[in-house]
Amino acid sequence: MATPLSNRGRWQFAAAVAFLACVYIFLTAKEFAASVFAASADLPTLERAVRLSPGNADYRHRLGRYFAFIAGDPQSAIDSLRAAVELNPHDARYWFDLAAAYQVAGNIAGQRASLDRALQAEPTAPDVAWEAANFFLIDGDIDRALREFHVVIENDNELMDPAVRACWRVRPDTDALLRDVVPDRALIFFLGFLMSKQETEGTIETWNRLAQTHAKFQNRYLYEYVRYLIEMHRPDAAMSAWAQTANVLGLSAYLPTEDNLVVNGDFSLDILNGGFDWTYVNRTGVRLLLDPSDFRQGHRSLSLTFEGPGINDAGIQQLIPVHGATTYDFSAYYKSAEFQGAGGPQIVLRDYYTRAPLYASDPLTDADFWKEVHSKVTVPNSTNLLLLSIERFPAYAAIRGMLWLDDFQLSPENPPDNSPDNSPNNSKDNP
Repeated sequence: MATPLSNRGRWQFAAAVAFLACVYIFLTAKEFAASVFAASADLPTLERAVRLSPGNADYRHRLGRYFAFIAGDPQSAIDSLRAAVELNPHDARYWFDLAAAYQVAGNIAGQRASLDRALQAEPTAPDVAWEAANFFLIDGDIDRALREFHVVIENDNELMDPAVRACWRVRPDTDALLRDVVPDRALIFFLGFLMSKQETEGTIETWNRLAQTHAKFQNRYLYEYVRYLIEMHRPDAAMSAWAQTANVLGLSAYLPTEDNLVVNGDFSLDILNGGFDWTYVNRTGVRLLLDPSDFRQGHRSLSLTFEGPGINDAGIQQLIPVHGATTYDFSAYYKSAEFQGAGGPQIVLRDYYTRAPLYASDPLTDADFWKEVHSKVTVPNSTNLLLLSIERFPAYAAIRGMLWLDDFQLSPENPPDNSPDNSPNNSKDNP
């Protein structure tokens, strides 16, 4: 049987539970009300939220932002934001807004100290580093701004472009930026940026740094870089880059040799359509095909079908770095069938930059068997890059027929020695 004392104990326990429940409900309701008030954008409700939950750093922060950016009351903003960072010193946004309030109030020391605390709170956050970097730029502290831009570039792809541009604007020095600002992950982006500025020496320096990382990247970046250097009249550096990255990108088979400067001359490899391999564009009236059914050596040839007027060239070509004042042996093989029309396609070697012709074969017609074209080609002293192409003479006249090409070769009549100064594959830019 229960005793009066035990009944009294149960009632006391129930009363305690009810009291705690009321306290919990009160506190929960208070926090809920504070959260509702804090979501408002007007001063009285924000202040009410702070009164209901004085230990909530976020509400203090919201009130401080209201004073700073809406009410224009920097001192009240400082008071609220200082309370926020005291409650939670680990949120960089609080420190940044406090720094902004100090700036409006003209307290530069307070602003700088708050920025330092923001960076300590989130040292690798790119948005934090971005704001800090821009403050340091305005403050004239270029070195510190660059350090923060490095954090941005290292961690945020979207901010990489404006960060690099800002760095270049204040310090247009490739050496310094590669040393202090540009991480390895951004080298390809920085390379493209320098090419857009036509900063050729800086571009070469950046490429050499990229090559030293032995990192793999898409082949198109190599093709774009080679094309840029060629347009900047630097085929030596372009070939150096081609050789530098051949192993990394799996392009070793596309390197010229001492015996043959034509890359992929027998078409046994896939055509890269870039760099120093064959490149092509689709021409109206010409169809290009790698033909495994008919070849001289290897396992396929290049087939060209001509079927219409308006043809100036076949659309396929190759760039070949050479030495000036040197004589080369050139040869190729061809077959043809069913040609109609005046003249015919011809193999042509030109100086790439002047377009001056150095060799043109006879029309490649009337050969139902593999027939060789051969000539010695003397390169002028000023020529360092040849353009090998298939051109139509007379240009634009109507023509029909099929042509197969194979086994292109170009080699120096007297091969140079293997010293770096005498090899097109070992220029001064090849580390």
